[in-house]
Parts: sequence; structure tokens; C-alpha cells
Amino acid sequence: MSDPRGAKPIKLDPWLDHYAARASGLSASEVRALFAVASRPEVVSLAGGMPFVRALPEDLIRTALDRVMTLEGPTALQYGSGQGVPRLREQILEVMALEGISASMDNVVVTTGSQQALDLVTKLFIDPGDIILAEAPSYVGAIGVFRSYQAHMVHVLTDENGLVPDALRETIVRLKAEKRTIKFLYTIPNFQNPAGVTLSAERRPEILAICKEHNILILEDNPYGLLSFDEPVPPALRSLDEDGVIYLGSFSKTLAPGFRVGWALAPHAIREKLVLAAEAAILCPSSFSQLVISEYLTQADWRGQINEFRGVYRERRDAMLEALDEHLPELSWNIPNGGFYIWVDLPEQLDSKAMLPRAVTELVAYTPGTAFFADGGGRHNLRLSFCYPTPENIRIGIRRLATVIQGETDLLDTFAGTGVLALPTANESVTAPPPDMS
Repeated sequence: MSDPRGAKPIKLDPWLDHYAARASGLSASEVRALFAVASRPEVVSLAGGMPFVRALPEDLIRTALDRVMTLEGPTALQYGSGQGVPRLREQILEVMALEGISASMDNVVVTTGSQQALDLVTKLFIDPGDIILAEAPSYVGAIGVFRSYQAHMVHVLTDENGLVPDALRETIVRLKAEKRTIKFLYTIPNFQNPAGVTLSAERRPEILAICKEHNILILEDNPYGLLSFDEPVPPALRSLDEDGVIYLGSFSKTLAPGFRVGWALAPHAIREKLVLAAEAAILCPSSFSQLVISEYLTQADWRGQINEFRGVYRERRDAMLEALDEHLPELSWNIPNGGFYIWVDLPEQLDSKAMLPRAVTELVAYTPGTAFFADGGGRHNLRLSFCYPTPENIRIGIRRLATVIQGETDLLDTFAGTGVLALPTANESVTAPPPDMS
């Protein structure tokens, strides 16, 4: 940009030439870009994966807070171990045991949410240009981390039963023939974000065997694993392989995201490097948050509370499925058995990203499928989150979405290629959500 009086060009960012090359990989996600929209009280947000924390009895948390400050105040407010509070690491073993994992607390590293664990693992393993394999589609937060470390993300075909083993094998063979360096497979095997699918029990040993054959580490991200609706909790990949899997867990979905407490369970040698990397990044995770969660796990019926969350999310999933059946029967979608998300397939002539402005005008928000692909895919998909809105607001949101899709279809039929858009409005009253956070 130049000064109109002929002076030297004005730099919008005077430090532009000073950034590291990897800073070019930092960009706002399409989910985060919906914050302003989702905060408007008249908008039904089906976009962000926010837990319904109001289902958590406030007295449980307040009691834990009071006891920590009364009994351990000075410790809670002080620096702590870079690996995490030992008592909480022992309790994390109890949580993971519900998914069949047997482990030592020595190999648990507490992190500032599982997102930090994801960042640390990527920092430890990735050199610019290295390959990370991942489901198609995959978690937008992971895509952002991988891009920031200049990794090349390669998607592997996924169907209603999760990662397709033959596709994984073929992708690995092709990349190795091209002399590419594959560092790890990133997977969300249970109630995946965004597709909502679960890796079948039959495929789990095969995926592990393929990665072991090719000496590829598996990074198992499992924030939704305990939120199963209709079936027993699926066994974690880590329960089947102690040496080839790093497991990431979180209290964000089964307690509350505001505490920002997650963890990594890693093979011993990797664990030591994770602790060093964590200490270099933040010195130590929050002692206060860890002790409050530990007190909650000690005093409360946390298993019963997880069952409460399951019931809340099952009811909302059912409301969304019923509304989709009623208002959009011509489309197709998955039926998740847990978690937060439904993945919708649009007709090929519709573009979920291009359609979003019209949806905002209709006072409904969703996440375009393009947010979940590193290669530009997903334009004919969208992710709907049923975790936060009430069942009634979900029905309103789907009705508005149906108006959007019908309007876009009619416009394409009438004005194919002209870009003419109609912008109707909606009048239903809804309960406002806070900004979407995932």
C-alpha cells in the first residue's frame, strides 16, 4: 500500500520479513472464524463442538474448588511438576482403564489440554516436509498444528467403519516408493471429529499391524471415547499396542474444557522427551486446575456424571436425526453412536463454504467441510454439532438449514453460473450460545 502523496510504501506489518518460514502455516480456522456469528443471540449455532457444561452440577465443582483452596491452597497456586501432579496421573489411569488401557503413571504427561499434547508430539517428530497420515476428513485443530510445523498431511480414505486398511496400506506403499518420510498416523478412532464414525473392532488390529509392519507411529486422539450412546466403550488402540501408540486424552469433553487439562500416554523414551518439551514450552501445567480435577475425581461420582453427559448428547443427537429426516430427507449423513457430530453429504452442485453466508442470513451456522481437509476437499460436506443447542433449537436450526439448501438449489436451477443470491431471514426465537470453541 502506498501513501497517496507519493511517500514510501506503508507496510501493514513492519516485521513481515522477520518471521520464521513456519509462521506462514499459521492461519485462522474456519471454525474459529464463526465466533462472531455464533455469539449473536438470534443465531442457532450447529458449528462448534462445545460441551454442554450446564449438565455438570455446579455444587460438585464449587465443592472441589473450596476443598483445594482450604486444604492445598499454597500448593495449588505454586509452580508444579512439568509432568503433572502425581495424584492426578494415578487417577488418569483409572479413567483410561474404562477403555481397556493398562499403564504406569510414569508414562503419563499432563498437558494444557490435549491440544498442547498434539503440538508437543508434532514438535518432537516433524521436520519440514515430513508426512503425517490422517483420516479423510480430520480434526481442524490438528490440521492447524501440522501445518504450523510445515508437515505435509496426506488423507487416507475413511468410510462408515473408520479408516480403510487397504487404503492405508496402499498410501504407505505409494509414499515410500516416492521416497517420502512418514512420521506418524494421526487418528481419532472413536466418534471421530468431524465425521462421527468409529473405527470398527475388526479393523483395529489390522491398522495396528500395518503401521507396525512399516514402522509408523500411531497418534491416537481420543477425547470422545467415553461418550458412547448405545454400545460398550470401544477399546482404545493403545490397549492393543503399548509400544507403537501415543494416546491423547482430555477432561474437556467429560468434565469441562475451561480447566484446560489433558494428557499424553507415551512409550517411556518418548515420554521423557515430551516432559522436556513441555517444560521448555510452559514450565508446568496448571497446578490449580489439576488439583481441582483430582479433588472432583476423588469426591464425586464422575462415572455417573459421564453417563449423564451420554444421556444429554444422545437426546440431542436423536433430535438432530429426526429433524434431518423431516426437513432434509434427500440428503445423506452418518448416524454416530457417540460424540458430538453428524457429517452431512450435500448434492454435488452445492458448495458448503460458498453457502455459509446465506446460512448466516438465515440465522443458522454450521462448519463447512473444507475446514477438515488439508488438500481442499470437503466442499460437498458440512459438519453439524448437536452437543450444545437444546433439542428445540436443534430443530429450529435444521429447519433453517433446509431453507438455505432449498434456496441454493433453486438458485442454481434458475441462475446457474450467475452467482445471484437471495438473502431471506428467519424469525424464530432461540436461546443464545456462547462463542463456539472447537
